[in-house]
Amino acid sequence: MKRAILSGVVLAILSSIGQAAPVMMTPEWAQEMCKAWNADATLTGKLVESGWVKNDKGRGFKAIQIYRTDCEGSPRIELRVSEKDGKAMCVYGGKAESKLDSSADYLMWAETRRWIEMGKGEYGPMWAMMFNRLSFDGPMMEAMGNMGPFASFLLLVGKVPGDVAACPAK
Repeated sequence: MKRAILSGVVLAILSSIGQAAPVMMTPEWAQEMCKAWNADATLTGKLVESGWVKNDKGRGFKAIQIYRTDCEGSPRIELRVSEKDGKAMCVYGGKAESKLDSSADYLMWAETRRWIEMGKGEYGPMWAMMFNRLSFDGPMMEAMGNMGPFASFLLLVGKVPGDVAACPAK
């Protein structure tokens, strides 16, 4: 019996090692972020209701790129959001590939510790931007009209497991 329990514990430990969380803000992490977006009713619903998802400059998607400022030289990741079946769905999560249009797309950057704080809900996007915890480039008035979904987006950072001890590879 003891041997079976010990074998089970060892198997559980080895299994968890093989499934370590990807480094926060790598393409692999962005894929998980995309899945989390699609599971969030506020993001998928409210961003259609407000018309946010329609401001895509005719490309069929809006791009959001984010990165960690304390990881010098690390690449950005990107989420692309399109309207699908009446919902604002993330259709791509990975390395940044799109040329951003600041009248439709978003670029956000912060230190890792700030991303963690926002992901925990310690403060929302308005407070984060006002106190320079989160930097932002994109259509400001559009963002201001979507503070609820914007807050939900920041909370996803805390819901998607990510290794913050390492920086994304260049």
